[in-house]
Amino acid sequence: MGHTQPVSEDLAITAATQVPDGIELRHLRAFLAVSEELNFSRAAERLFVSQPALSRQIRALERLIGCDLFHRSTQRVKLTLAGEALLARARTLLTDLADAISATRSVGGELAAQMARSHAPWLDAAHDITNLDQIRAAVEQLHQPFSTPPGVTVTPVSAGGTPALQLSPPTAAGGTTLFLHGGSHIAGSAFGYRHLAGAIATTAGTTTLLVDYRLAPEHPYPAGLHDVIRAYRWLLDAGAEPETITVVGDSSGGGLTMSLLLALRDQDTPLPAGAALLCPWIDLTGRTQRPPQESPILFIPEMARLFAQAYLAGQPADDPYLDPLHTDLTGLPPLLIHAASGDSVLQEAQLLAQHAKACAVATTTTIYPVPTHDFHIFWSFLPEATTALEELGQFIRDAGAPRLA
Repeated sequence: MGHTQPVSEDLAITAATQVPDGIELRHLRAFLAVSEELNFSRAAERLFVSQPALSRQIRALERLIGCDLFHRSTQRVKLTLAGEALLARARTLLTDLADAISATRSVGGELAAQMARSHAPWLDAAHDITNLDQIRAAVEQLHQPFSTPPGVTVTPVSAGGTPALQLSPPTAAGGTTLFLHGGSHIAGSAFGYRHLAGAIATTAGTTTLLVDYRLAPEHPYPAGLHDVIRAYRWLLDAGAEPETITVVGDSSGGGLTMSLLLALRDQDTPLPAGAALLCPWIDLTGRTQRPPQESPILFIPEMARLFAQAYLAGQPADDPYLDPLHTDLTGLPPLLIHAASGDSVLQEAQLLAQHAKACAVATTTTIYPVPTHDFHIFWSFLPEATTALEELGQFIRDAGAPRLA
């Protein structure tokens, strides 16, 4: 109680003085990250900077303000009274600024336009499914501008005979993420998806295995499913405990994730701790798709049916492993489902969440206000994608956390 009044007086004096010109947003972001983590290593990982660089930013902020913000020791990091006084205001300032920038960009359409430009080659190519080379090149072009986060190491591996890339963040807290990329079952690659897999690895603090499974029409269903089953069992054979593994899939990779879970359950293989589906495409009939009215239509039902036909190669679309909207999901691990408000597959994501809950599967669903499909790939510039990855990272950490007996 004795400290309350001096802090209030100090704040009143500070408010009446001019903020030092040298304070930058990066200083406040660094301060906020360290305040929330109370650990310089984790805060540096969260900000994609080195720990020495983060320490320099904090020291610079303390010099500019004129007081220490943290008590540091080899065992712990703790906020000083001055740091506590700054924390709430810094968080509010950064939140308000982010909201203002996001609103301004939305009004101007800058982010929507940038995403539309990125998707343009795919839209042009996808209308002619006979030109597979062009479609696949367009998907690789979509990912090409984005870089893997700094410090993430990428190692080629053979996961039970399936080619894959293993991505390791600078500091891994434990656990493994098995990532199944999208691409409508006919395109996409581990090479192209390195940036998103690396961002997931960094955010979650886990080693991530990015599988380069076989694609249709050269290798229709169930070739890709067999590949990812082998990769999952390879992780188990390599010593990974199933309760420390989380499976993540985007778009068609979300559908493949559901196929994997159902196959593992029916084969009495130990299930992973959880699974995350990012804008999942799971209805191969296209009947549940509702093209958005005010967003670029990236995935119309007619296009989806053509891709599905290439993947199915005559296999019925109501195969239990291909139809999670109608298959009994009892016994599956917790699910995190991300959807976009302006996505044509939004409804099937919502229907899957309803069905999973009816089957007593713990399910969390978040719908982000984004006007495009598979928005997570824009994590490097889209605020909603950054927030989605933070939620995903927390889900992965919670799913793999030790269970109390």
